[in-house]
Amino acid sequence: MTVRRLVDAVWPPLLFGALFLLAWEGVVRAFDLKPFFLPAPSAIAEAFVDNLSRIWEATAMSGANALVGLLVGTVVGVAASLLLMRFALLDGLATPLAIALNAIPIIVLVSVFNNMFSITSEVPRRLMVTLVVFFIVLVNVAKGLRQVHPTHLELLRSYAASPREVMMKARVPNALPHLFTALKIAAPTSVITAFVAEYFGGSQNGLGSRITSNVANSKNAVAWAYVLGACLLGLTFYLISIALESITTHRRGSGLGGART
Repeated sequence: MTVRRLVDAVWPPLLFGALFLLAWEGVVRAFDLKPFFLPAPSAIAEAFVDNLSRIWEATAMSGANALVGLLVGTVVGVAASLLLMRFALLDGLATPLAIALNAIPIIVLVSVFNNMFSITSEVPRRLMVTLVVFFIVLVNVAKGLRQVHPTHLELLRSYAASPREVMMKARVPNALPHLFTALKIAAPTSVITAFVAEYFGGSQNGLGSRITSNVANSKNAVAWAYVLGACLLGLTFYLISIALESITTHRRGSGLGGART
């Protein structure tokens, strides 16, 4: 049954992707579009194979920055959500600040971070990813911590449960689905942020810098090959977040089933 569910979930996007690539290839050939305007998928695939080692190096660098920022942003976002839930005054002070910080354009923050660290440092990009992920996790987890069914809270309070017990037995379990929703959003977003941040300075060793340099040299097929690397990286992050959600949900379901028996 699990294999069938996996097949049912995978074949529609695979079919759509294949049809999309065929249509793309057909349009390029039918209208004789020049490579500098829009390269064909076949040319992009050839460039991807020819530059596989370089694409892998750039993907590993951008992926490392995205992964560090994703992990740190998630941990800090969850911790901040718990603190804001526990202390109402802190919630009123910190939430508007987090919203204002998230509204600042990436180019501004990355430029500030680049001035704070050496030109070869990867810290500015990781900080940028951390901030973006932090806000996504903060908003979603805080929502899950607050939106607990009143009946559950009343039941715990009728048993004289402490605030900590209410948090661990009602609010945290309720927030888990919201956390995984945040991860499914933050995982590909961390990849996007990591390589977009490369456009604004720093070491020229990631996907973003390689895309811009190849476009500047009119190597559009190679640039699209690096874009393909970024797409695969973002898809990998997204699939890992789904796998983590599936494993956690399965274990929780097994635990509840065992408790009932």
